[in-house]
Amino acid sequence: MTQLRVFRAGQPEFEIQLRDLALRGEQDLGAVEGTVRAILASVRREGDPALASYVKQFEQRDAHPLFERDYGGKAALEQVSPEVREALKLAHQRIRGYHLRQAEKLGSFEYTEDGVFLASRVNPLASVGVYAPGGKATYPSSVLMTAVVAQVAGVPEIILACPSPSAEVRAAAYLSGVTGLLNAGGAQAVAALAYGTQTVPRVAKIVGPGNLYVTCAKRLVFGDVAIDGLAGPSEILVVADETADPKVVAADLLSQAEHDEAAYPLLVCSDAGLLEQIQSELALALEALPRRDIAQASVAAHGVAFLVSNRTELARVADLLAVEHVSLQCADARALAVQVRHAGAIFMGHATPEAAGDYVAGPSHVLPTGGAARFGAPLGVYDFVSRTSLIEYSPAALAAHAPAITALATAEGLEAHGRAVQVRLR
Repeated sequence: MTQLRVFRAGQPEFEIQLRDLALRGEQDLGAVEGTVRAILASVRREGDPALASYVKQFEQRDAHPLFERDYGGKAALEQVSPEVREALKLAHQRIRGYHLRQAEKLGSFEYTEDGVFLASRVNPLASVGVYAPGGKATYPSSVLMTAVVAQVAGVPEIILACPSPSAEVRAAAYLSGVTGLLNAGGAQAVAALAYGTQTVPRVAKIVGPGNLYVTCAKRLVFGDVAIDGLAGPSEILVVADETADPKVVAADLLSQAEHDEAAYPLLVCSDAGLLEQIQSELALALEALPRRDIAQASVAAHGVAFLVSNRTELARVADLLAVEHVSLQCADARALAVQVRHAGAIFMGHATPEAAGDYVAGPSHVLPTGGAARFGAPLGVYDFVSRTSLIEYSPAALAAHAPAITALATAEGLEAHGRAVQVRLR
């Protein structure tokens, strides 16, 4: 029977395992780096012919055309089932609504102080590439969670890269304002977005999660283009006290375990009896899961439970692990959430499934993984804008600041800096 490995507070292994899991973001990108470098160089040099060749080699298909402006999104929206169509529209509405509120906090500002005009100007990026995986499953939700945010930010050119895009993906692209579809995935798609080809426009930034090859490619093209971050396997930490329902806890753990064999289903619990019940419910739920093999492999490889004695320890473990999805299934969840400073998204209370955040809650589900929530943030409108500082001196203001500018320039041995001030004063 596949179960979570249990570590109890007070045992030496507890802190060792906690420390090891805090370092889980270390991905073995070196194992694929040589292959990815060759792909990037080839697509950069040859363009479409290399891109098509790699699609054939890695995706076992012909992609014609490679890039489309008219990708049939409106027709696809009518083709999908009524249930899916309404769900896509609801998700679009809520994602857009949340990020419109976020955009209100990003405004430009200006002021004049002692004769110096200062301003910060915020502009949308000229173009972005959004990546939606298409390997083990199809993810129209990932299209919405990236492209809608870019659209709200005002980005005029939004290119979606997706291998074998389904009708649902094309429909989501249409709703999200996608202006072009790249029918390719993997490192070859990242290369096309980063460097451009005969038909694929070059973009300023690439966002969205992908497999190890996509992640490695994003890291290697960073600097030529911007990226949102390096996504690792999906992960959830359920924080449970005696008020939690073991069936619900098991269900939420498996909601992430079914993504990928490398996913992390994690639990921190303050009740030993509840932990036993969760283990039993997990085994029962696995038996009935269509993606059982994937979820079972995830639980066997990365499923860990920490048993602690009090609420303070629940928060400490959650904060230290800095997990992508944190589900607080405990009493007064909002109060506990205040103590968990580092998390991609926090789902508070027994009635809040992580799956709601994946689809219709509103905030983008593109979140920092592998402990990157210590310094990262969910994908947001702020990821799709650039900022420019504006500075204008009056002659009197420059005269007032000249001694300080000259003194600092002299201290740094940069004489021309000081002269650039003095020549204006003459």
